[in-house]
Amino acid sequence: MRKFNIRKVLDGLTAGSSSASQQQQPQQHPPGNREPEIQETLQSEHFQLCKTVRHGFPYQPSALAFDPVQKILAVGTQTGALRLFGRPGVECYCQHDSGAAVIQLQFLINEGALVSALADDTLHLWNLRQKRPAILHSLKFCRERVTFCHLPFQSKWLYVGTERGNIHIVNVESFTLSGYVIMWNKAIELSSKSHPGPVVHISDNPMDEGKLLIGFESGTVVLWDLKSKKADYRYTYDEAIHSVAWHHEGKQFICSHSDGTLTVWNVRSPAKPVQTITPHGKQLKDGKKPEPCKPILKVEFKTTRSGEPFIILSGGLSYDTVGRRPCLTVMHGKSTAVLEMDYSIVDFLTLCETPYPNDFQEPYAVVVLLEKDLVLIDLAQNGYPIFENPYPLSIHESPVTCCEYFADCPVDLIPALYSVGARQKRQGYSKKEWPINGGNWGLGAQSYPEIIITGHADGSVKFWDASAITLQVLYKLKTAKVFEKSRNKDDKPNTDIVDEDPYAIQIISWCPESRMLCVAGVSAHVIIYRFSKQEVVTEVIPMLEVRLLYEINDVETPEGEQAPPLPTPVGGANPQPIPPQSHPSTSSSSSDGLRDNVPCLKVKTSPLKQSPGYQTELVIQLVWVGGEPPQQITSLAVNSSYGLVVFGNCNGIAMVDYLQKAILLNLGTIELYGSNDPYRREPRSPRKSRQPSGAGLCDISEGTVVPEDRCKSPTSDVKDNSFSRSRSSSVTSIDKESREAISALHFCETFTRKADSSPSPCLWVGTTLGTVLVIALNLPPGGEQRLLQPVIVSPSGTILRLKGAILRMAFLDTTGCLVPPAYEPWREHNVPEEKDEKEKLKKRRPVSVSPSSSQEISENQYAVICSEKQAKVISLPTQNCAYKQNITETSFVLRGDIVALSNSICLACFCANGHIMTFSLPSLRPLLDVYYLPLTNMRIARTFCFTNNGQALYLVSPTEIQRLTYSQETCENLQEMLGELFTPVETPEAPNRGFFKGLFGGGAQSLDREELFGESSSGKASRSLAQHIPGPGGIEGVKGAASGVVGELARARLALDERGQKLGDLEERTAAMMSSADSFSKHAHEMMLKYKDKKWYQF
Repeated sequence: MRKFNIRKVLDGLTAGSSSASQQQQPQQHPPGNREPEIQETLQSEHFQLCKTVRHGFPYQPSALAFDPVQKILAVGTQTGALRLFGRPGVECYCQHDSGAAVIQLQFLINEGALVSALADDTLHLWNLRQKRPAILHSLKFCRERVTFCHLPFQSKWLYVGTERGNIHIVNVESFTLSGYVIMWNKAIELSSKSHPGPVVHISDNPMDEGKLLIGFESGTVVLWDLKSKKADYRYTYDEAIHSVAWHHEGKQFICSHSDGTLTVWNVRSPAKPVQTITPHGKQLKDGKKPEPCKPILKVEFKTTRSGEPFIILSGGLSYDTVGRRPCLTVMHGKSTAVLEMDYSIVDFLTLCETPYPNDFQEPYAVVVLLEKDLVLIDLAQNGYPIFENPYPLSIHESPVTCCEYFADCPVDLIPALYSVGARQKRQGYSKKEWPINGGNWGLGAQSYPEIIITGHADGSVKFWDASAITLQVLYKLKTAKVFEKSRNKDDKPNTDIVDEDPYAIQIISWCPESRMLCVAGVSAHVIIYRFSKQEVVTEVIPMLEVRLLYEINDVETPEGEQAPPLPTPVGGANPQPIPPQSHPSTSSSSSDGLRDNVPCLKVKTSPLKQSPGYQTELVIQLVWVGGEPPQQITSLAVNSSYGLVVFGNCNGIAMVDYLQKAILLNLGTIELYGSNDPYRREPRSPRKSRQPSGAGLCDISEGTVVPEDRCKSPTSDVKDNSFSRSRSSSVTSIDKESREAISALHFCETFTRKADSSPSPCLWVGTTLGTVLVIALNLPPGGEQRLLQPVIVSPSGTILRLKGAILRMAFLDTTGCLVPPAYEPWREHNVPEEKDEKEKLKKRRPVSVSPSSSQEISENQYAVICSEKQAKVISLPTQNCAYKQNITETSFVLRGDIVALSNSICLACFCANGHIMTFSLPSLRPLLDVYYLPLTNMRIARTFCFTNNGQALYLVSPTEIQRLTYSQETCENLQEMLGELFTPVETPEAPNRGFFKGLFGGGAQSLDREELFGESSSGKASRSLAQHIPGPGGIEGVKGAASGVVGELARARLALDERGQKLGDLEERTAAMMSSADSFSKHAHEMMLKYKDKKWYQF
């Protein structure tokens, strides 16, 4: 695990050379208006940063292995990651430092160890007997490229095949090479003039460990006698070999070839195969060979006691099946089942009852590793159903476009979401328990509920239970259900803001207490949802259309008229939707033929059946204005106590009363200022042509990330949906470049003006130019009055300024505690209320959890405002700046959150330069500043979020969520919370040889490999061939490895120390080894590039 150099910043001292080098000491104000002292409990020692767990499907998988005794699955990836899976809830992530692709994995079965072979020709031995596995040894091949490895069950000698066709043997205890080598020219016939190609297969005869079967790519297979050091038999076929598999009796083996054929060979009949099968070839009538098919990439041959053997293969389809999905074929007796997969097959393994290769295999399942999924097939049930996958591997089912993280939620939320989500489960899965069930759960010290919400490109929203470092999907909401789908490509009426993914979710606003959910999508649409346990049919989906304009005395607008600041709401409580035209016809165009008043998506007009869970309350859409498409929404907030939703973009702000279905506010950003506008703004120029902008939401551009340009959206002639935020972008026209977007919104009950004597409901609005404006809300009384009387909204005139775009706002009471926004507790609204309930409802005021409302009027509050550049704490109602902290001069903050930790609160920030920082509240003392992760792509910027109790997360790859903690306490408890991968299990008994087999010499022949491969008989290996590098497995590895192969290694290590080997000497030698290994790796890579495209005979 990477150690972070955590620089703890002492109070009042400025940080050294970090992004916060310009930090000012928190500013106090003159004695006249001194702030009351608030005792702050958080100190630097409360903070420490470390990664906790990684969830999701391993990105770009490349290798697969299974331990049949421990029941642990391992997956390697093209970026050198290693993921280990046991029972649901037991998962582990490790990383090879080199980042080279994993080409093969081999478990030391039931030993708690794993060997990985990498594309940079290194082998690594991992110790799995500790909660965070570590590398104990590495071996770097310097002159040959590793192509295939084989470790026989209960052996300590690993066979390593190379590109040159040679086989070397490695002792996995000491990770050193044996002097015994099988050279390619000795293995093949001397009369053969050509090189047999790389080694693609090695395995020992299940009945005789002294016989090694070697498959070469060209089509040659050799049965090598290890004792006599010569080939017993050679089998040649004129098609390249991809894989080889034994029958458990050791008398037959099967090969898969590049022309889509399988050849079955009797060991003692090398002249020709006893059978040639083309599983997917069309059999021609006149006895000709079937047409060639695609290569069969892998074959497995598994026997059963009570029936026909299974032949399982991937690939081999005929070439005329264009567009057919990748398939796994299961041949069992006379039946052949072709199982279609959603993605291409990377590898597969058959899970069998026994680890012994010389016994009946009794296969019960096949685990198939696909490019983007892991599938487990039940072989014991008719129709081969799949097992229901209990791991959280479906994060990327549709690309993630945003996410939010909530720790310490109300306790009834997870059960409520689980119960509505349970109805969404698919049917038809295998009835059996998930067979990968090794390891043990950790001790969950954290007891609070955690929920992660992910928004996706297809408009779906998923809720995940993330409590105690696990992850499980609870419920999935499809927001696209309220819109008409275009039937064909020509009928794409108005989705031309974005060509693909018009329903993609951009912002999620959720109130856990009231369960109100609000989402903003890429087509400038907002949907408000209520949670209900009852199914309902909505006859007409309530809908509002909003016309947001950005205009400064613009005489050149196509229509030349200002939009009314407060347009009348459409219809009454259940407004009839304005039918949007399918094509811009005259009725939807302004006088000069430009598209006007049309939303981007068409809401369904037919009744909508809404299942239990989240149900549509209101759909709000921004419309085209004079040929201009609506701009994407940049901020969103919902408040259940007030019954209001507000959203903004680079044109302005709109507020909607979702109870009365009425638009309350529709203002251009400039109109918000009234006469207080501090900026000189140029009237915008008419737009002659519209240019497309940056990259899509899902395949995020790897560019600089600057939040204030988030509002740039593609226009009608765009080819990909934009999410470009580059400062120097010349993508959009000049007028939009200077527009001020709404970047933060916060409902609260506080002091709106300096003269206020008591707090009242209001909305705080932050913009990309660093302005904070306050809007006062005058709410009617609760109950029926709330539905009849209008909400009155008025700008208060209060304006505050910060450097950089505003990101987050929060409020503290006079004691420094967080004042959460008011909320209405959740209740089931689809059940008719009793009379008594109605009476209660009339009297009930919205629950304001603001402590200030019950306190004396004289007590003040603090507003905490975080922008891209700085944070300020403003004393209210005086509006004096009590504290100020410049967070960064050279970079900018991507995410800032005000979070609870250790019975206190702090401001947590993630900067674009990779620093994670925390500050105390209200005094903004720096508490933590750690360089964690540079911003390498937009995905991290869009998904990074902090939450309470020291938790944070981001999307580390398109398929995986990385969680981390900045809490010292969680870091200390992490070891306990992690699951155990290794559990002591008895190895099953070896198969009984039987009386007659023992008498007549049948049965398995064993081999003393030590005698053959040990130094005494085979001598020492060439030193230049491979280099041993001791791993960083460390003391924990020595403690954890108590027995077996790894135990031997540990004892050998301790013996070295006892013999008086100096530790310092060892460290120097290790460092030297490391550096020479590095240079070797560079030379090897250069050689590889030099010879990459040359044939063996050109060397």
